[in-house]
This record gives sequence, C-alpha cells and structure tokens, in this order.
Amino acid sequence: MTNEKLILEAKKARASSRSPYSKFAVGAALVCKDGTVFHGANIENASYPLSMCAERVAMFEAVMHGKSKNDIVAMAIIADAPRPVSPCGACRQVMSELLNPETPIIMANLKNESIQKTVAELLPYAFEESDL
Repeated sequence: MTNEKLILEAKKARASSRSPYSKFAVGAALVCKDGTVFHGANIENASYPLSMCAERVAMFEAVMHGKSKNDIVAMAIIADAPRPVSPCGACRQVMSELLNPETPIIMANLKNESIQKTVAELLPYAFEESDL
C-alpha cells in the first residue's frame, strides 16, 4: 500500500473521532503484510487522562486480531494541524513495543503535507522489557 493510500485510510478513521473537548480529531491506520488495515480514532473523555489516542486504538485493534509487530508494515496518522501531526509520548512508547523499530510512521495533515520517520527515530531510547 502506498503512503498516500494509507493516509487516506487514516483520514477515513478520523471521521470516527470523538473529540468534543479539544476539537482535535485524529485518525490512524496501520497496514499489515497481508493487506489488512486497522483503523483508530481518538476518543475523548471529560476526565482527560481517560481519553485514548488514535494510534493506540489502531495498534490495540491489530493485536486483538492476532497481529504481531512482524505483521505490521506501516502506520499513518492525520489531523487538521499546521504541520504533520506527531504521536504523543505515550503512543511512541506503545509503538516501541508493538511495532518493529524500522516500521515507518507517516505523519500527515489535511494540507497534504507528510513526514515519514521510523519508530526508532521517534523514540530512540525507548523503555524496554530489558529495563524491568
């Protein structure tokens, strides 16, 4: 799947965002080797810490469907932002465990701008199982 098509899938996911407080709708989509696409959108709660980011929704859905880090090819994230949207620290940490370090993360906005980085580039010193 091309980056452009994966960004379009993330844009579709963004339509399901529940963001009544921040008004900052985010969509994410990840694609697996077998072509399966998993979607996520941010879901807000009045108790802000209980909200969930789009990226984690997509990754958790993939895991719930039996996918592992070796199945996931790439992830795209999109929001209506002045620059391509970047994942938060919590999402970067989850990416470091559920995705391979070389997995491309395509960050985009609604102005057709995008940046691609790997998981390792987004979180070079991740907290890992060996740190426990």
